[in-house]
Amino acid sequence: MTKVAVCGKGGSGKSITVALLARVWQDKGYRVLVVDSDESNPGVYRALGFDRRPKPLLELVGGKKQVFPAFSEEAASPGSLLTQDAFRIADLPGDYVVERDGVGLVCVGKILQSLEGCACPMGVLSREFLKRLALQEDERVIVDTEAGIEHFGRGVETSIDSVLVVTEPSFDSLELAAKISDLAAEVGVAPVWTVLNKVSSKEIAAQLQQEMAKRGISVIGSIGYEPEIFQAGLEGRPVRRDRLETDIESVLGQL
Repeated sequence: MTKVAVCGKGGSGKSITVALLARVWQDKGYRVLVVDSDESNPGVYRALGFDRRPKPLLELVGGKKQVFPAFSEEAASPGSLLTQDAFRIADLPGDYVVERDGVGLVCVGKILQSLEGCACPMGVLSREFLKRLALQEDERVIVDTEAGIEHFGRGVETSIDSVLVVTEPSFDSLELAAKISDLAAEVGVAPVWTVLNKVSSKEIAAQLQQEMAKRGISVIGSIGYEPEIFQAGLEGRPVRRDRLETDIESVLGQL
């Protein structure tokens, strides 16, 4: 699969999982683009080792108010690169992508102030960006979605190949994984995978897998509870994956 959306409950470790997967794909020789489509969580760029976010893609279409007109059927002609029928990663202007050692990052946009309105235009832009982005054989895209399921309502998943749900040991997280699986089926996205995160023991992993099986969801791997990961998140620094190498390789081997 070339375009993977990573979903999950808030706090499940979604963004950290994105960063870990990006680095392992990089090690395998792929050029990886991470798409930050979470309008509230600010820190995925730090987990990837960048010292700044790129300019938001919203600026390429003239801001939030211009998103709906730009992608409407009545639009007279492509107004920017992002409204063309197809474009490649290499076509993105330098200010809108940060890249190092084969891993790049683009940011759709963020909520920056109160009363600026809903995030619906960002969802539309995420969907259209992913739909029009043409990849070469050695390129992969990982989408860091917002927590929850609102991105399904905006149709973001209609423009990706598969869904990876990050599930932590909690009832809410299990129920959300089941809901995500149902929503993905409704828009024809398959497969839907689940990776278990923050797993502190084999017993917990086995119980989670049983619960997933009851809900008809495939588990492709688990990521152990690693204090170093949480310390890195607290300090806003890149994630070291040394002690989780086997876990991440197992997950990536199924995608």
